[in-house]
Amino acid sequence: MREDRQWHCPRHHERRSGEDERNDDEKDVGRPAMSFQHPAPIPACAGIGLRSHHFREILEKPPSVAWMETHPENYFGEGGAALRILERIRSQYSLSFHGVGLSLGSTDPLDHVHLRKLKGLIDRFEPAFVSEHLSWSSVDGRFFNDLLPLPYTQESLDHVCTRINEVQTILKRPLLIENITRYLTWEDSIVPEGEFLAETARITGCGILLDLNNVYVNAVNLGLDPLELLSAIPAQTVQEIHLAGFDRFGRMLLDTHGQAIYPEVWGLYQWTIHHFGPRPTLIEWDTNLPPLAVLVEQATHADAILKEYHLAAS
Repeated sequence: MREDRQWHCPRHHERRSGEDERNDDEKDVGRPAMSFQHPAPIPACAGIGLRSHHFREILEKPPSVAWMETHPENYFGEGGAALRILERIRSQYSLSFHGVGLSLGSTDPLDHVHLRKLKGLIDRFEPAFVSEHLSWSSVDGRFFNDLLPLPYTQESLDHVCTRINEVQTILKRPLLIENITRYLTWEDSIVPEGEFLAETARITGCGILLDLNNVYVNAVNLGLDPLELLSAIPAQTVQEIHLAGFDRFGRMLLDTHGQAIYPEVWGLYQWTIHHFGPRPTLIEWDTNLPPLAVLVEQATHADAILKEYHLAAS
């Protein structure tokens, strides 16, 4: 299903003078928390991942992108420079929170300390989206660094939907759930991944964060048809898209987020935009971080594809 929307992609707006910014740097220490009004909606344009490696450059010369996404766990402390910097960036950009620590699919109890910190951060910064992964990463209180896949069964669907509903009730807002990269398939998985995602969204009312790099990596490694997964997902559930780069190890692809986006993933993105309509799209880059200008260049390329959709639809 296609959605016709007016093309409107606000790039970054006015810059304050360098003198104003230097004065703000000097006044950072001890400054009270800023207050924000309502969550700024994220337009169907490209944004970039906010990483501390680029903090200084972003503050000195705010890049021309529509929004930024960050991992909330990096700001769970009760003070410090990182929170003050995030306040300054939030005053100029819409934000999206992309969590990695809820372990939604685990059979461990939900971590209510983690949830309380996340809720506090959401109340303070009012991000437009809050997302997590359809995965698990803990057992008997021991946490793994990886986001591990669920078996796609009715039992795990019921379990993860119960957990998502509980989290949404505590946070008082819907989550976006991201499809993950997986390098194996559980023997008892009987539900195709796309149908599992669609059912999760239908039962819980959550949205879907569609990571197209993950779709492509899984398709190559596991011999799947990426369009079969995408076609199983209702268009209205897809609220954000992630694009990233992978690394090749022999015949395997690894989701490293350490390269520019490959042409094959750009091609899948074009198909997706023309199938679902334009969506907020994040350039996700976590390792081998390049200069900020490279991220902005990738975001500009995504915006050009979004613009192609509008020209074709007009």
